[in-house]
Amino acid sequence: MKGYWIIFGSDVVDPDAQHEYGRLWAPISEQYKAKLKFLDPSVLVEAQSSNRVLAVEFPSYEQAKACYNDPAYIEAKKFALRGSRRELIIIEGDLA
Repeated sequence: MKGYWIIFGSDVVDPDAQHEYGRLWAPISEQYKAKLKFLDPSVLVEAQSSNRVLAVEFPSYEQAKACYNDPAYIEAKKFALRGSRRELIIIEGDLA
């Protein structure tokens, strides 16, 4: 089964940090064969602080977890967390 990160985020508050996260994320996403999908914000039917939703698809749930725990991602994540407020869940399934 595929694995997904579902990310609920606020507006970007630090564009420089967000840019650096994107730069660091590019080779990590290639390594783990991750595909980024921006979801329509209208799916947030009960949101208090989130106005962006992203899904990151991985070939497997194990790869989704391994990517999140990869030392390179742990370093990159510091910039993501400075760039905007967010919440991230990791799920297994097939979200078509």
